[in-house]
Amino acid sequence: MKKIIVSTLILSLSLTSCVSKKKFAELESKQKATQDLLNTATLQLNTCLSEKEALNKENSSLNNQLDYLKKNNTDLINSSKELTVLTQKGAENLEKSLESLKEKDLKISRLQDALTKKDSVTLALVTSLKREVGIDDPDININVEKGVVMISIADNLLFKSGSYMVSDNAKNVLGKVAKVINSKPDFECMVEGHTDNLPIKNAVLLDNWDLSVKRATSIVRVLQNDFQVDPKQLIPAGRSFYIPLVANDSPTNRAKNRRTKIIIMPKIDQFYNMIETEMKNMSNGK
Repeated sequence: MKKIIVSTLILSLSLTSCVSKKKFAELESKQKATQDLLNTATLQLNTCLSEKEALNKENSSLNNQLDYLKKNNTDLINSSKELTVLTQKGAENLEKSLESLKEKDLKISRLQDALTKKDSVTLALVTSLKREVGIDDPDININVEKGVVMISIADNLLFKSGSYMVSDNAKNVLGKVAKVINSKPDFECMVEGHTDNLPIKNAVLLDNWDLSVKRATSIVRVLQNDFQVDPKQLIPAGRSFYIPLVANDSPTNRAKNRRTKIIIMPKIDQFYNMIETEMKNMSNGK
């Protein structure tokens, strides 16, 4: 009897043990499946959170762009208003500039006309001088430089070497020059004395400056006293040897540098008066 009971008990315990292992396996399998589901859900959640964060950043960037566009649009509207005002002012300024240009063009045109007339007078003066003095004499050169008439006369035709006394032969040429000067009372006549670089000093002359000035003064006196040129038109000037035509390195070249220049030109004050008159005419709308 005892053997039967023990056997039954052993059988019962064996069956109970078998059932528990099976359920444990099932539970373990379910737990694993549940854990997989949890891992998958966690992964998906993390993905969603990352996507949400990215969308938030993108949304913030879009909001910033929207704010920028709104501000830019406002600036453009303000700029458009300012541009309209500036355009109106620009049109007014352009109109004023065009008027100013017209005035300047008119002034330039009038000055050009005045210069053309001056050039015509200068050309006529040169023609008259060449006709009176002659153009074939190699010791006399007549041309136009910088808008003025220049007569260059070699000193051997006017003075003896080292002297400032005008020769009688020179008065023939100076008389012809005086005739032209007297016909142009509105012109001035500057007489320039030029020497070579050989030093000179004696009881009368101190140096080349002194010689060049005395020669110019002698010519002026002849024009005034012998040919009645108005002294108000005459200007004597000495240049010594500082403006040579050629290098003072030979007797021939030194002879070229010893010369007297007679410059016939419009009076400077009259030239400025002419410009001032043109300015007044412009301001008065004439």
